[in-house]
Amino acid sequence: MRAFVFPGQGSQKIGMGAELAASSAAAREVFEEVDEALGQNLFQIMTQGPEDQLTLTENAQAAIMAHAIAVLRVLTREGGIAIADKAQFVAGHSLGEYTALCAAGAFSLADTARLLKLRGAAMQAAVPVGQGAMAALLGADLAKASALAEAAAQGEVCTVANDNDPTQVVLSGHKAAIERAVGLAREHGIKRGLLLPVSAPFHCPLMQPAADAMADALAATPPRSLAVTLYANVTAAPVTDPAEIARLLVEQVTGRVRWRETALAMAAAGVEQFVELGGKVLGPMIARTVADVSITSVVTMADIDALLKDL
Repeated sequence: MRAFVFPGQGSQKIGMGAELAASSAAAREVFEEVDEALGQNLFQIMTQGPEDQLTLTENAQAAIMAHAIAVLRVLTREGGIAIADKAQFVAGHSLGEYTALCAAGAFSLADTARLLKLRGAAMQAAVPVGQGAMAALLGADLAKASALAEAAAQGEVCTVANDNDPTQVVLSGHKAAIERAVGLAREHGIKRGLLLPVSAPFHCPLMQPAADAMADALAATPPRSLAVTLYANVTAAPVTDPAEIARLLVEQVTGRVRWRETALAMAAAGVEQFVELGGKVLGPMIARTVADVSITSVVTMADIDALLKDL
């Protein structure tokens, strides 16, 4: 069994998509469609910068999605494959969940781009700059990270945002509480706490205004039926019902990304090959979580050609 997985924020970089667009009309079509849907030249920002514009949450989320869908579009249009024939499951990390849903046919490409643009702007606006923060805990499992978050909170928000793999957990919340957590990391048996260069504290209760905004947006643009089953971030369980998917997407804004558990659950369901489209971030996390599975990252045209021979 095979799962296609899609990366989240942080996998963006200047130049992304340039080689695909130069080599493939199908990829160019994706970037043009996203630009038209957003009414901006996002592809120019992706390929030429400036970097501070690409890293803006509202641009980065749509850019990462567009890049991954461009890879998929080349596979489907030029490789002649259908995702429903080649994968039993899809999943994505945070914003990557929207990419996964686009890949599975729940949202059109244009609607996915608009939803992510809104999601990014709403998440950025939910907490004034400087009041929130996130930190990666290296050498931490969920139990140690949860204990550290509780100790550091001191009446403020400090919670697990991403349970990525057995050695990496991310905390999110009020800036002072996150800074306390970084300072206390070693006392809790954690190798290192590292503040992340993010503009908002994602996946914590401080994001409730953004969750409310996404509830309205998803009511106006509800998911359609899926061609492939999704493993959801906040439940680490399979879901196909569009109404339930919409509810989980709203919950995801403030909820924990249970990526480690998702990888374990898909492997337990029989997935033997994980294919990451558009990035090389999730593969290493899965490798640290699940033994004896095949992991492939597909970013370039050469990667696509190699995967087509394997499918």
